[in-house]
Amino acid sequence: MSRIFLLDPLAAGPLLQEVLGQPPMSRVLVEMEGVGVTTLNTAFPMPHVDETGRTTATAIDIEDAGVYDRLSFFAQVLGAHPVPKHGTMDGEEVSGILFVTDAPSERIETDWAHDPAGTAVLAAREIMGYYGRLPAQDVAGRMSMILSRAAATCAAMVQQPPETRSATPHDAVTVHAQEATHEGFFLTRTYDLQHPRFDGTISPRLSREVFIGTDAVIVLPYDPVRDRVLLVEQFRMGPFARGDTYPWVLEPVAGRVDAGETPETAVRRECEEEAGLTLSSLEHVTSHYCSPGASSEFFHCYIAFADLPDEAAGLGGVASEHEDIRTHILSFDQAMGLLSSGEANIGPMILLLLWLDRERPRLRGSA
Repeated sequence: MSRIFLLDPLAAGPLLQEVLGQPPMSRVLVEMEGVGVTTLNTAFPMPHVDETGRTTATAIDIEDAGVYDRLSFFAQVLGAHPVPKHGTMDGEEVSGILFVTDAPSERIETDWAHDPAGTAVLAAREIMGYYGRLPAQDVAGRMSMILSRAAATCAAMVQQPPETRSATPHDAVTVHAQEATHEGFFLTRTYDLQHPRFDGTISPRLSREVFIGTDAVIVLPYDPVRDRVLLVEQFRMGPFARGDTYPWVLEPVAGRVDAGETPETAVRRECEEEAGLTLSSLEHVTSHYCSPGASSEFFHCYIAFADLPDEAAGLGGVASEHEDIRTHILSFDQAMGLLSSGEANIGPMILLLLWLDRERPRLRGSA
């Protein structure tokens, strides 16, 4: 039998059940010294050795070696390893195992990480789906996408009832089976399902493949004083795989919404990373699915107000993500000319330019 010391949120029932693969066993509180807590991957606080630290942990006893292996796998994904540790329970010293990281990292406050029905639980579900099939280090390399997918699912659950389209809920669809048919940095699932039809009947069993994406931001930087926009140019796999003669495209600034971020925070981060821009304000244009027949990816589109002098054009991107980006400063008329010539071939850019064309008098009048 192994006694394990855990800290929240991993000690919380719903999350612990995902990791262990069974309902949590009885738990008791233990006072521990020499332990600090850090937040790793913006979701799961993991302890580290800190001679001045003091915290309250939850102790559980694990008798099944397979259950311990699951917990060990999860800890390894988060960069933690087991060490023997002592604590105090009801005034008596007890010993057990604590999974710790080698050193503290920057603590990031994330309320949702402690939400028992939220992002951390959904991320743990995907992580443990790889148990026994992939090495922990491989899963660790996918953590940013795992967390972003989980956060996107949580965001999708908070919706107002529609007025025009069907209010048939998600749980009215019967899923007989689902399988991850591709598991890499990106994820594809195949569903065997039936759904209610508009005539009141139930559909036959259908097999449907879907790309499981994240939420993303699409932002068009605009300088209302100089009446110009900034566009980025980069190589894109979609046009390349289609066989496009010229697979480098012009598009707005864009990027994934990381777990724990709001779309507005992601907009400001991406504009700094891709174009070196500091924004003054934002205007939300739309939030929508990009290709609902085959993808769960969801776009939040914005106009962002910024100074765009001639020297704002240049090169950008994050080297660690192998981004190779060139930025262009175009007058409003030049940008609209891309619509007429057909060189504008990215849907969100077309949408944002048309919206800007409609709202431009208002935006310039208030600049």
